[in-house]
Parts: sequence; C-alpha cells; structure tokens
Amino acid sequence: MGLKKFVINLAPTPLVKLFASPYVAGDSIALATSTAKKFWEQRQVYSTIDLLGEELEDDEEVQYSAGVYERLIEALGQQEYATISLKPTQLGSHRGTEHCQKIIESIVAKAEKYNIKVTLDMEDHNFTDMTLDIFRAIHKDHPTFGTVLQSRLFRNDDDIKSLKGMNARIRLCIGIYNEPKEIALQSKSEMKKKMLEQLEVLLKEGHYAEIATHDQALIDKSINLAEKLNMKKDQYEVQMLMGVPMKPYQDQLIQNGILVRLYVPFAEKWKYATAYCKRRLTANPAMAIYIVKNILHKMTGRR
Repeated sequence: MGLKKFVINLAPTPLVKLFASPYVAGDSIALATSTAKKFWEQRQVYSTIDLLGEELEDDEEVQYSAGVYERLIEALGQQEYATISLKPTQLGSHRGTEHCQKIIESIVAKAEKYNIKVTLDMEDHNFTDMTLDIFRAIHKDHPTFGTVLQSRLFRNDDDIKSLKGMNARIRLCIGIYNEPKEIALQSKSEMKKKMLEQLEVLLKEGHYAEIATHDQALIDKSINLAEKLNMKKDQYEVQMLMGVPMKPYQDQLIQNGILVRLYVPFAEKWKYATAYCKRRLTANPAMAIYIVKNILHKMTGRR
C-alpha cells in the first residue's frame, strides 16, 4: 500500500465526506433522484443510481438495503433517463447464491413494473462466478437485466463466450480491484487493449455494450470500432463516474449522438459510502494530496 492510500485510509469520516462530495449525490433517495433528473434536464445525460455499501454480512442490514432499493424504484417511477445498479455482497451473498438471487430478482421484478432497468455490478474475483450465475438465472425471465465484465481478468474472454446468444446489456470496464497477477493483467495499457478486443466480440455477438472508462482515447477508439462494424448508436453507450471532471468531452459525445450515462451513487447511512469515497479520492491525485497534507499537518501540529 502506497503512503497516499495509507494516509487516506486514516482520514476521519467528516474529511472524507467533505472532499468526496463531488462523487456522491448525497445521503437520501431524494438527492439521488434529483441529481439524476438534473443531469437529464440540463444536459441530456442518463444515470445509473447506486446505493453505496458492500460486503454486508448482517441480515438486517441486507434487508435494509433491499428496502432502500424498493423505495428508490418507487421514487424514480416511470422515466426514461435512469437505471439502477446493485451489488451481490450488499444483498445477501453471505447466505449463498440462491438466497442472494432471490433478493435481487425481487428488486428486478419491482423495477420492471416501472420500466426501470437494473444492472448487477461486478465486485472482486471472489464473487465473479456468483455474480454471473445470478445474472444468467435472472436474465432468463428478465431480459433487460444487465451485468458487468472486467477486462483485466484473464477469465473474461471465456465469460464473454458463456453469454453468447443472450443479447444482454453488458457494462465492459477495466475493473477497479487490484487483482493478483496469477489471475489478472497488471498493465493498464494491456487492460485497455484487451477491453477494446472484447468490446468487438460483444458488439459482433449482439450484446448492448456499455463502454465504461474515463480514457478519452479508448472511448474514441471504441466508437470508431462500433462505426467500423456498422453498429447503430442505439447499440452501445458510454459510461463514466459522477464527479470526474469531463463535462466538455461528455457534452461533445452527446452532441454527436452518443448516449452518455453517469454512475450516481448515494447512501442513507454514510458509513456505507466511506469505502467507495476513499477509492475515488485515492484515484484523484489533487484531492488525495490535499487530504494527505491536511492529515500530516494535524499529526505534526504544523499549519
């Protein structure tokens, strides 16, 4: 662990909350839905709303999270600009695949009543099999249900093959988890190259591809690839995180007819947002350095 990451992990919650605010819609369903609505009305930007929280192993907390999603769906209602994203480790994975699948399918079924699409996020490699098993099982009866694949994993080529013929919504990304070298690429350039190769396979096999990256060169290459394959612009989209300062480029994509969707996270209980926010701050050099200096000043008594 680098010094920067180590110090950020020591940062008190109020400080993390302050500097991570651009990356989180707020601490209520109302703030999350209003943020998504504002993105749409002001810029024609789509959203996928996510309740922050992961690795829950308390049944009451899992039940609480499922309840928040149900209330979120009701608050969103019938609209065209927002989907929702959720994670297995937030929704009962500690009780096994079948238990987790039942909870997730209940949320998906409720969302369908409002024509809201749901995406099952991908976490670290320990949950890849469970995530894909749940996805395949639910997708049979709920064809708008989507999932995520990570190009850094060696297994990803085979995972794409396993989804052949499903015509699914697939968010393709590099992946945020630092996976062991035995199972994953370690070079970012290799991950990006692999992501482009895998995007081509997804498009050729009829999947709806969600290109999730902040690398402008990679996005441009992805769009050029789609055009070379004669893909219509309603067969793919570009996804980014809320808070990453790329508004001019996003607006340019939208003007060119590309659908852009932002990941809009929120939390009713701030403790669930801390891990996500620390990851975002670690990835943002300017904010991370500011926090490191702030903490070191407090530790040494210097101003």
